[in-house]
Amino acid sequence: MKNMQHINNKILSAEQLVEQSNQWKEQGKKIVFTNGCFDILHRGHLEILTTSAGFGDILVVGMNTDASVKRLKGEHRPVNDEGFRSWMMASLEMVDAVCLFNEDTPLELLQKLSPDILVKGGDYKLSQIVGAEEVIQHGGEVKIVPLLKGYSTSALIQAIRQL
Repeated sequence: MKNMQHINNKILSAEQLVEQSNQWKEQGKKIVFTNGCFDILHRGHLEILTTSAGFGDILVVGMNTDASVKRLKGEHRPVNDEGFRSWMMASLEMVDAVCLFNEDTPLELLQKLSPDILVKGGDYKLSQIVGAEEVIQHGGEVKIVPLLKGYSTSALIQAIRQL
């Protein structure tokens, strides 16, 4: 069960994440942050996560709680609950830490974490990225990763419903 414990150890509260990130920073590690609902993990997500991990030493994923997803995406979402979604994300090799946040945006978590790099998908413009201004103000960077065409959770759910 060594692997199971390793996965569980990657799922952190905001307080644990800040403490851990301070240790990483003391070690000179570059921290990359991205966030999302990650309701049904698909190739587009994996492309963004893999690319994000390549920008630094540590990849932190902020993940919306079930209540937050429901507010953002509607009553029928999430398909997978936050416990499974966070465990699934933590099981990915390129992900070093997962932290759930209950707000509609990860701003509060970003302000606590102060990552070196903030990454979002190509469906965002810099002016639309929550936390971009704060990350840039403390000397960090914001990167926008092009989306892989043909992959979206909403489209996948729609296709499944039509079966």
